[in-house]
Amino acid sequence: MKRDLILSIDQGTTSTRAIAFEVSPEGVFSVLALSQIELAQHFPHSGWVEHDADEIWRATLQTCREVIRKAGSVERFAAVGITNQRETSVIWDAATGQPLHRAIVWQDRRTAERMDELIAAGHEVEVRRQTGLILDPYFSASKYAWLLDQVENGRARARAGEIKLGTIDSWLMWKLTDGASHVTDVTNAARTNLMALETREWSPSLCELFDVPIEALPEIRPSDSHFGDCAPALLGKALPIHGVAGDQQSALVGHGALEAGDAKITYGTGAFLVANTGEAIVRSDARLLGTMGWAAGGRVHYALEGSIFSAGSAVQWLRDGLKAITDSRQSEAVAQTLKDNGGVYLVPGFTGLGAPWWEPDARGTVIGLSRDSGPAHLVRAALESLAYQTYDLLEALRKDGAPPMKRLKVDGGVTANAFVMQFIADICDIEVERPAFQEMTALGAARLAAFGCGMTETLWSPPQTAPAIWKPDMDSDQRARLIKGWRRAVRAAIVAATDEE
Repeated sequence: MKRDLILSIDQGTTSTRAIAFEVSPEGVFSVLALSQIELAQHFPHSGWVEHDADEIWRATLQTCREVIRKAGSVERFAAVGITNQRETSVIWDAATGQPLHRAIVWQDRRTAERMDELIAAGHEVEVRRQTGLILDPYFSASKYAWLLDQVENGRARARAGEIKLGTIDSWLMWKLTDGASHVTDVTNAARTNLMALETREWSPSLCELFDVPIEALPEIRPSDSHFGDCAPALLGKALPIHGVAGDQQSALVGHGALEAGDAKITYGTGAFLVANTGEAIVRSDARLLGTMGWAAGGRVHYALEGSIFSAGSAVQWLRDGLKAITDSRQSEAVAQTLKDNGGVYLVPGFTGLGAPWWEPDARGTVIGLSRDSGPAHLVRAALESLAYQTYDLLEALRKDGAPPMKRLKVDGGVTANAFVMQFIADICDIEVERPAFQEMTALGAARLAAFGCGMTETLWSPPQTAPAIWKPDMDSDQRARLIKGWRRAVRAAIVAATDEE
């Protein structure tokens, strides 16, 4: 039987999905089958966000089996690709394969005090030199340390090989291979604060700094490696795992943004700008993150990244918290009932502010309310905040000397909102391109897996249909006035977060 399918696992912050991609002889990827299960989030304290790692595993197995059933036969599948929410940290027992605590999600801020201590002690310069990252609770290292603190004799057991630590990709590969592979890919490892960018290996000095035993960490491999084989009893065949990347790097590959100067931004729960810098490691002076772009076929490309913590989650807040809308899709129509924002700005710092501000203690802030303000103004302000935060990232990228972009490639659930896409084009003064095929994250993992197993000869593949494009249509005075109001709102959020009184 012809092996023309790739099984792509897309484990995200709000759901777990499996997609069967059919690969044509011309290298065109198309979706044959899809299965998705929503993921519960747990918020035990303010700023804390957790997932049940066992729930993630069960959903992964269920969606994979469903997709294979829909495809007709496991024999058609050539390989498995995995893409995942990055930085989310798991601790588990090596003997039983059972989690020892809920997973700590990338949004979680519980280790902010520890990061402040390390910054005050002067460690951030060395951390940035080695990893390209700043000291922030966002990354996995402090999460690992906190998890180890919750387990009796945790570090001694970790050094003895009894406890394993990893991001979601490592957790899933451990489970899929029935404990045979404790591995990660270089893009996920680059988000831990423990991997040195130049060597692409775990840094002993950083492991010592964070008090994370290196023995508990997975082996780092390029993204197109053979990471292991799925246990035959799980999926009906020992399918090889051949493509793994963190979700934002996977989306970079999905967009075909493979060369220096290419960039994309994904609007999911958060929003993430990744700009390919080629084979050079660029040290940011504008508080962006140096990180991996992709590593496959013996080539390594680095990137600069800016992270927005609240994008789609701001729309979820409108629906679930504020109850200003009953459905996320309703937000576009509500925002368009107003001629402008009425001077109302929302800074969605629900779990802190990301790049370029990096204020972990910031919280959501609204300014400009008047007696004329109503729910529609808050809806519009939340949607507009996505454009302002995107502008901040692009400005930081320009300050770091990145070449100007003619077009911003976008993907993610929020891009279905035409109001937001046009407002991004207007505020950022740039063309916005949304591919007709939206599964960029899953597509990137599928491309890596197909390339890794030899099904395709290149990571790039032709698009199925033409993209949608929004062009800027706002005069410069209005743009400057709106951005000035946004900056005032951000300052208010930061002052509120840092006010000792």
